[in-house]
Amino acid sequence: MSMGRFLLKRGLQGVFVIWGVVTVVFLLRFVTPGSAITYIAPLDASPETKRQIAHEIGLNRPIYVQYVDYLLGLLQGDMGYSYINGVPVTDRVFGRLPATLELAVTSSIVAVVLSIPLGVVSATHRHEPADYAATTFSLAGISTPNFWLGIMLVLVVAVGGPMPTSRRVVGFAPAMATLVTEGSTSGIVTWLRHITLPAITLGTYFTALITRLTRSGMLDELGKTYVRASRAKGLPETLVRYKHALRNTLIPVITVLGLQLGTLIGGAVITEQVFAWPGLGQLLIDAINARNWPVIQGALIVIGTGFIVLNIVVDALYAYIDPQVVNE
Repeated sequence: MSMGRFLLKRGLQGVFVIWGVVTVVFLLRFVTPGSAITYIAPLDASPETKRQIAHEIGLNRPIYVQYVDYLLGLLQGDMGYSYINGVPVTDRVFGRLPATLELAVTSSIVAVVLSIPLGVVSATHRHEPADYAATTFSLAGISTPNFWLGIMLVLVVAVGGPMPTSRRVVGFAPAMATLVTEGSTSGIVTWLRHITLPAITLGTYFTALITRLTRSGMLDELGKTYVRASRAKGLPETLVRYKHALRNTLIPVITVLGLQLGTLIGGAVITEQVFAWPGLGQLLIDAINARNWPVIQGALIVIGTGFIVLNIVVDALYAYIDPQVVNE
């Protein structure tokens, strides 16, 4: 099977999975306790008023009619309107998405930059102080809840220190635009100061996981015949480790990297709450509290779609590194 057919197959599978996600998210509204009308209507609203509100926003129509209309709207890029303030859901969701993507991508970059060298050093210095230090770090990172770590960073590092405790004053794109057009680094510095603690909080578990995975994979690869043969040919140890052994180790690492990046996009809720980061997770929590179902559906669909797209990208990278995958 060619790479094109492989990606087409994965893409078609992704479309059906996205359709399943949309369907499940849509049906959740009808099986979840509570009604949006309760939050929209005044406290002293009469039953007639509530029925009128339901008629105006289309909640009194049959489920299948609402479902078809919702699918047709999604195909046109329309996720509906917020029940609470009448703002288009697309504007609200995609207005918050950049902040979450910045946090997830920055956390992933921090994790990869730290974890892969740590894993390689740990594997190549087995049962030495460097190995014990890296193993201890990974164990602590996996065992530490991110909400506790975030609070501790706020109390120990941020309060009374140079790092801000909350908010996102400027986004990455505006900060870069300021740097390019005006030559000023103030925007980038401000962005880095605000995102550093949330990125560390969100990426600590990820760093520990990739460190352990890299160490395990390197230990397995370094014991294989082709590594011994490469050393016997007189190849430099650095070339053997990083070009041959690490390349084969990265196959499962890339898989976990893609899956975890999707998890970070959807799982940054607690970190965003701790640091008042105006991302998709905080929007989702606010929408759940208000039973604002169009916003809930829009946020969950975007998160699910992002997760599926990342899986397809991971499959493509996996097939590039190991072409045998295409024929499986």
